[in-house]
Amino acid sequence: MLRHDVPVRKNLNQIACDHGFDFHIIDDEIYWDESRAYRFTLRQIEEQIEKPTAELHQMCLDIVDRAVKDEQILEQLAIPPLYWDVIAESWRSGDPTLYGRMDFVWCGDKPVKLLEYNADTPTSLYESAYFQWVWLEDARRSGIIPRDADQFNAIQERLIARFGELYSREPFYFCCCGDSDEDRSTVLYLQDCAQQAGQETRFLYLEELGLGVGGVLTDLDDNVIQRAFKLYPLEWMMRDDNGPLLRKRREQWVEPLWKSVLSNKGLLPLLWRYFPNHPNLLPAWFDGETPCIQGGESYVRKPMFSREGGNVTIFDGYQQVLEHADGDYADEPMIYQAFQSLPRFGDSYTLIGSWIVDDEACGMGIREDSTLITKDTSRFIPHYIVG
Repeated sequence: MLRHDVPVRKNLNQIACDHGFDFHIIDDEIYWDESRAYRFTLRQIEEQIEKPTAELHQMCLDIVDRAVKDEQILEQLAIPPLYWDVIAESWRSGDPTLYGRMDFVWCGDKPVKLLEYNADTPTSLYESAYFQWVWLEDARRSGIIPRDADQFNAIQERLIARFGELYSREPFYFCCCGDSDEDRSTVLYLQDCAQQAGQETRFLYLEELGLGVGGVLTDLDDNVIQRAFKLYPLEWMMRDDNGPLLRKRREQWVEPLWKSVLSNKGLLPLLWRYFPNHPNLLPAWFDGETPCIQGGESYVRKPMFSREGGNVTIFDGYQQVLEHADGDYADEPMIYQAFQSLPRFGDSYTLIGSWIVDDEACGMGIREDSTLITKDTSRFIPHYIVG
């Protein structure tokens, strides 16, 4: 993995505008950063990113199968007992999944280590799947990278193929909250992929969902919603006033209810429990359990339902805070994980996000931040493959 400077396209703002990338600048700070790029070899991608992603994903599915058979695991995951039966039913019925993203730390000379699995509402999808590929084509054409360069990026074609597998005559609704331009853009992108697969789609803000006779969900025209993608966390759905309606399974949600086992940082200590010393895992444990590291080693405390780095704290071996991110998750149950520092390039720390669509590893995106905790505003950096 080599990071090097590259020229920024002179008309980047116009290119982003033309492609609907209206959040390439966030809070007047650069989010999409193409002043640099990461170069990989094909062997690095296949052996160090793609292969571990596929293996770890299968291990995660094994954890789901264990969890739905063991109420103690579901309790450790802080999933409300009201939903235990319906989560098990969702898993046993094979409710379809679409995508997920694993976040890795990789220092090049050792195997990647899983930091967490964003299995329910992963972001940076549009940037990874689409705009990064636009950059690659322009970079090859202009000669700033080799003309035969490639990219680990089959995300869009896999998404379209997956929506083709999920095709139905019933319209597919796409939903998110109305207060996030990034979420809206991500959902619009997925909606476009579904349309390319021949699926009729409709967009609806979650705030516009209606409640019909008998507890069915409806759109603004009182049409009953039968299938919907939501960029909204499952644990939030369970806590909402209408959460108990999930038990009736009248709608097919993507992501499905069984993903609540994976979109939970309690997955990390479960993976270590059932696959101890796996080369791609870091030791992890639940609050109240005996630490899985030696005294004097650094560790990270993570709220189970934290998102975008919220309330994550890094401690050194003397229990002094090395890094902390504020957030809204301070009152959530906590898990602990051995600390593995992200590689540093210049003044930035680098995180690799490896994408999974329909249970297959199919691409990646790279994020940088000046701190050790990656957040929603951390810069996105393109990559390419040579050799």
